[in-house]
Amino acid sequence: MKKILKSLVLFLMLVVSSLTFAKEKLYVGTNAEFPPFEYLDKGDIVGFDIDLVKAIGNKLGMDVVIKDMSFDGLIPALETNKVDIVIAGMTATDERKIAVNFSNPYYTANQVIILKDDNKDIKTFDDLNGKLVGVMLGFTGDVVVSEMKNVESKKYNASFAAIMELQNNKIDAVVLDSETALNYLKNNKGLKLADTSGEPEEYAIAISKKNTELLNKINTALDELKKDGTYESLLKKYM
Repeated sequence: MKKILKSLVLFLMLVVSSLTFAKEKLYVGTNAEFPPFEYLDKGDIVGFDIDLVKAIGNKLGMDVVIKDMSFDGLIPALETNKVDIVIAGMTATDERKIAVNFSNPYYTANQVIILKDDNKDIKTFDDLNGKLVGVMLGFTGDVVVSEMKNVESKKYNASFAAIMELQNNKIDAVVLDSETALNYLKNNKGLKLADTSGEPEEYAIAISKKNTELLNKINTALDELKKDGTYESLLKKYM
């Protein structure tokens, strides 16, 4: 009987110990179609945003669980508690702020026009008049082009699909965030940027309006990562 009780006590101690040291999980929504911020590498989701949110998780003492989904499904997933936060090169627009809260900005970008390098007709956004332009569904470029008169947009779920159709002369141009556009230029010959760019926009982490405590913790973690050099090292790694 004593042996049984001793074994039971040891078992309960192990259970309590595992519960004590188990980390709380932080479920993160992203869209792995946006290099260098988030993309697939041999089946793994990697990128600047991914490393950044994992560093935030370390600061918070939480295990980060990444969930890849379509970009236009990210905010609905946040609103229905399928994820705790969203990091996906997402611009903190006034429209999105109606539905969710945003952290302090962590990156500034702008919209640019990707062209084939033999294109001499398109130099500014005004020159997209009458053209067929590829955009990422739900991204800022989609919004910008959709608001332009006499410009037809073709929407894609993956940016590489738009780039391929540009290379194959199926569309006239692609409007995309600047850093991702530069990444495609680096890895694909025969492409260039138009001479102009859009207004600066700020990327931030989206969080449910019901979770202000988590918002404050993430802002604190972002500040600490900038102060301790982690943020700068990630910029050097990916940008």
